Amino acid sequence: MSFDVNALLRDNIRSLVPYSSARDEFKGEARIFLDANENSLGSPLTKWYNRYPDPLQWKVKQALSQIKGIPPEHIFLGNGSDECIDILFRAFCNPGKDNVIINPPTYGMYEVSAHINDIEVRRAVLLDDFQLDLVHLENLVDENTKIIWICSPNNPTANSMNREDVEIVLNNFSGIVVVDEAYINFSRHKSFIQELKDYPNLIVLQTMSKAWGLAGLRLGMAFASAPIIDVYNKVKPPYNISQATQELTLQALGEVEQVNDMIRILVSQREQLVKDLTRLPLVLKIYHSDANFLLVKVADAKAVYEYLLDDGIVVRDRSKVELCEGCLRITVGTEQENKDLIAVLKRFLS
Repeated sequence: MSFDVNALLRDNIRSLVPYSSARDEFKGEARIFLDANENSLGSPLTKWYNRYPDPLQWKVKQALSQIKGIPPEHIFLGNGSDECIDILFRAFCNPGKDNVIINPPTYGMYEVSAHINDIEVRRAVLLDDFQLDLVHLENLVDENTKIIWICSPNNPTANSMNREDVEIVLNNFSGIVVVDEAYINFSRHKSFIQELKDYPNLIVLQTMSKAWGLAGLRLGMAFASAPIIDVYNKVKPPYNISQATQELTLQALGEVEQVNDMIRILVSQREQLVKDLTRLPLVLKIYHSDANFLLVKVADAKAVYEYLLDDGIVVRDRSKVELCEGCLRITVGTEQENKDLIAVLKRFLS
């Protein structure tokens, strides 16, 4: 299928002259900054935070490039993945006219962001094994379908989508296909990042919130062809990633081995938690997980959820979500947190 990013863009975005910040208007290093109306005397925190951050976060992108094997020009950094999601709606989808397709149950912000932007959402509900329903998905596509959203590993079901199915979508849809890989580090499946060269319509989302343990920094990543990254940079706010976030992210990116150790520990803890939960009579089914959480079907999910909450343990009640009836979503905690969870569930049974 041919892919033309300009043909997909909204007319107003195609003709948009982006905001040009003071830091966009020169290249290289400078000795004295008198261009951005900052407070030249510093700040109560540190003398560095009185200056605006790099609007394109090149140092962070260069560090990520070394880790991901992707040129910096193919990377966009957002204020959480939610900004990476929202910009796509604002750039490519005409309100009241275009539509997107989601594959529920899935991450809720695709639908929320669509509604905020007045974009029709079409739902190709997953099959009973939580895989893509390709026939239903294909039947939903029309000339106004701009984006197909695929979460893999999926939230809340924790499984990865069959790679061949995703490739079928990429090969047969002329719009944008987003593969959200927020949990990919906990999976043995290969990322789609290396496929970007073959699919100009592919966008891969990842995040620093999960495996990297930096949820409080709010840093999302989009990997895509250069024309799509250009659109992201055209639409984003001028300084969307703070100086503090850029500095702390750079520090974290220098600790890849520590992150890999944490991933190994969490995967091991996940397997142990599966074993411990399986022994409990209230647990009816534990779905396979490629993430740092489990989808667990229990007897009387609402009662179990409230009992845990009364003891100060918060899990996610997904029992009213389609295909997740009677299920709780349980994040893999520390070894002690997991033991506390099991102990409270045993008390529930007594």
